[in-house]
Amino acid sequence: MKELDLIIGKMASYAWGLPLLILLIGGGLYLLFRIRFLPFRYLGHAIAVLRGKYDSESDAGEITHFQALTTALSATVGMGNIAGVAVAIAVGGPGAVFWMWVSAVIGMSTKFFTATTAIMYRGKDSEGKIQGGPMYFIVEGLGKKWKPLAILFSISGLVGALPVFNVNQLKQALNDILLKPAGLYHGFSSDMLIGIVLAIITSLVILGGISRISKTASKLVPAMVLLYFVMVLFILGAYIEQVPVYLKLIFTEAFSASLFQGDTFLGGALGGLILLGIRRGAFSNEAGIGTAPMAHGAAKTNEPIREGLVAMLGPAIDTLIICTLTALAILVTGVWESSDANGVSLTATAFENGIPQIGKYALLLCIAVFSISSLFSYSYYGSKCMSFLFGAKYKSYYIYFYIASILIGATTSLSMMINLIDTFFALMAIPTMIATILLAPKVIIEAKRYFSNLNATKKID
Repeated sequence: MKELDLIIGKMASYAWGLPLLILLIGGGLYLLFRIRFLPFRYLGHAIAVLRGKYDSESDAGEITHFQALTTALSATVGMGNIAGVAVAIAVGGPGAVFWMWVSAVIGMSTKFFTATTAIMYRGKDSEGKIQGGPMYFIVEGLGKKWKPLAILFSISGLVGALPVFNVNQLKQALNDILLKPAGLYHGFSSDMLIGIVLAIITSLVILGGISRISKTASKLVPAMVLLYFVMVLFILGAYIEQVPVYLKLIFTEAFSASLFQGDTFLGGALGGLILLGIRRGAFSNEAGIGTAPMAHGAAKTNEPIREGLVAMLGPAIDTLIICTLTALAILVTGVWESSDANGVSLTATAFENGIPQIGKYALLLCIAVFSISSLFSYSYYGSKCMSFLFGAKYKSYYIYFYIASILIGATTSLSMMINLIDTFFALMAIPTMIATILLAPKVIIEAKRYFSNLNATKKID
């Protein structure tokens, strides 16, 4: 098992090398400057679209703008925000948070382009149903000769969409916060029992398809985000004198990397810190990876730019707000220096210190909801990849494989799970970013048309 762990770790390190960093960050910056920050000027309009002001039942698609965003967020708001941030700080110190912020701002632009493209170039599956996502906008937007890229994305998505990391960290949280203190933990048998229960819960929702998934996510995610927000504000209030200290440290450490303890990159600790922050940021908000466009591609709209604007809110909510809250809770309580814990256990220690007696249990509730809701969304992503590769009638086979993988995630190590998903996320990002950059000029033309019409309408009103 240790040898396999090392092999997967090397795969992840190789996959997240300089070429991918250039593609994700360089490509994202290209998109940001190419469109001249235009979508950022319409964040108010994006919120109006999200609230349903422009919804129409006659538009093509299956779910509302709000359901599309919450479905995408149910996959991204989860262990990436709670455990992923803790991993980043444990390895890179406070400076890693800054590079996660950089990833988020660039990711907002990337999400705008990928979600807009997912609507502009929707395709049809073997059953004739309208579908969106990188595999479809590659074929429909770039042509059949680019289909190998779509196949690469879909094959990678079959593994990248597996819930093993989220399950692994939820298992760890249940054991550390609930079972071990109560003397109820019994090793492998307890882990397997958790896996079985999660598999049953997941099955009840995902067998109902995207409609049931989106309705469930739209109810669960906003409530848990609010609860998490309130809890962290309480912790920050208790340690208010430490907040400005650590906000300053985030910026200074971002460029000194004096607390970085991971592998160097491009010959130095700073390069390693930047890569760590970008990698964990991408894992958190998935901008450029290609999963979220599959959810946004199912939105009911005939205006691609509207869905792009809604999608752009995702990294802002996910990384700039929720990841920052997690990071500050870990930093101001001092557990990042005093505890040997990592991943979700480090975050749980911070909440236990910040809100004695009930903090860790409230966090467990958030973790459970975030993790379980992400299990629903990822199953949809993987089944869409399966459908594209082999036909819609075979997607049910992926669902069974997906449910079985929950048991694997519950009984294996954190490092193996995070490196496995990181590797296939990297492979998914390659075709997604290449196609997005190539189709960017068409998105920009569509954006100028839409915003010009929007401004004209405002003047008439």
